[in-house]
Amino acid sequence: MRFDVRAYLPNRVSGQIVVLLIASLVASHVVLTIAFFYQRHDGPHQHFPDQLATLTELISASPADRREDLVASINRVFPRFELALLPNSPTAALLPPDHAVEGFAHRMGPNYRVIKLASGPSPSPGTGERIAIGLQDGQFVSAQLAAPPFLWFGPGTLTFIVLLISMPLLGVWAALGLTGPLRGFASAAENFDPNGEIALVPERGPREIRVAARALNQMRERIKVLIDDRTRMLAAVSHDLRTPITRLRLQCEFIDDESTRAKMLGELAHMESMVESVLHFLRNSQTGRHAVALDLATSLQAICDQFADTGREVGYHGPDHAVIRAHPEDLHRALTNLIDNAVRHGGKADVKLTVTRPTVTIAIEDDGPGIPDARKQAMFEPFVRGDTARGMNDKTGFGLGLSIARAVIEAHRGTLTLLDRVPQGLVAQVILPQAGTETLH
Repeated sequence: MRFDVRAYLPNRVSGQIVVLLIASLVASHVVLTIAFFYQRHDGPHQHFPDQLATLTELISASPADRREDLVASINRVFPRFELALLPNSPTAALLPPDHAVEGFAHRMGPNYRVIKLASGPSPSPGTGERIAIGLQDGQFVSAQLAAPPFLWFGPGTLTFIVLLISMPLLGVWAALGLTGPLRGFASAAENFDPNGEIALVPERGPREIRVAARALNQMRERIKVLIDDRTRMLAAVSHDLRTPITRLRLQCEFIDDESTRAKMLGELAHMESMVESVLHFLRNSQTGRHAVALDLATSLQAICDQFADTGREVGYHGPDHAVIRAHPEDLHRALTNLIDNAVRHGGKADVKLTVTRPTVTIAIEDDGPGIPDARKQAMFEPFVRGDTARGMNDKTGFGLGLSIARAVIEAHRGTLTLLDRVPQGLVAQVILPQAGTETLH
């Protein structure tokens, strides 16, 4: 059976934070304990004064004629002390007191005389002092008194260092554990496409994160169901309206009054055009179509030529070629809607294409009365038409042109913005990625 430590951890964020704090304190105390015992008992330098004292007593107890051989043997085993027999008694130098030398002299007792030798420049930290030890028979032995290890930090400093290292590390660990799922939530919300496949957010982590992930998954599923039901209902209604419109068109052919028949046929054509616009708006939500290479400059020139052939004043300004990846039919309809709006409300349209890698910008300008800033965003909503300043009447449209255009452009990972033109008029600015995407959403 596999042991899983996560099963024994608290399942709430607050509990996990408490565990992290306790773990940090325990880790700091473990490090302090190890450092304390190392300094007090396990530090190899701590035994050097005792070893030197024992060796000195051994030399003092040995016969004088055998001390040379004994000192040589000791140096082979303990080279750090650098023992040497002095031929003459050294003269005590007037040197500042040294706690290590005084401590060693106290350790040797009154039968031994310990003198600190003047050895030139100050020794490097940790090498100790050069001393002379007077044996009981009056002979002196010089030795290197090893100093205790130099520790520049005490318990308080060590505690601060441990906490300074462990707390940020544990804090980063906790932050990643919490921000990771939150980034997943943000990514899921940003990339949510109710018309495509829904990738469920993993339900893992603390209890609060799992509950939030489950709620987000359920909410996205409900939104998808609601949009699918709305789309099917509107598509069915729009499709079913075609039959009565067709019957009414046939019945209008039997009306003798030419003027009345023309008006009724015009109204029916208006209704049929509205149904077609609604159906196209709903179909535009479908996914899975693949983008292809499209010469945007050539496409814009063709659209402008089509308007010019019908007597509209539409001009193109831009490069001869600009290739992007797009769905040609949808993008053609979206740009046609924008140019048609400019011509209808402004009398003419200037279409300008600018290539600014890695994007392309299309500016469709007109000389109309424009749209107030407070109304610009509302104009993208379905079935919302301009005010009377934009020439609203029964023949101007159904309020779906901008909605369809924005849906198509956003499916191409682009943006559509309405801007004011100086001195007057409106600019429909379209920004599209030049590289495009392989699959449109």
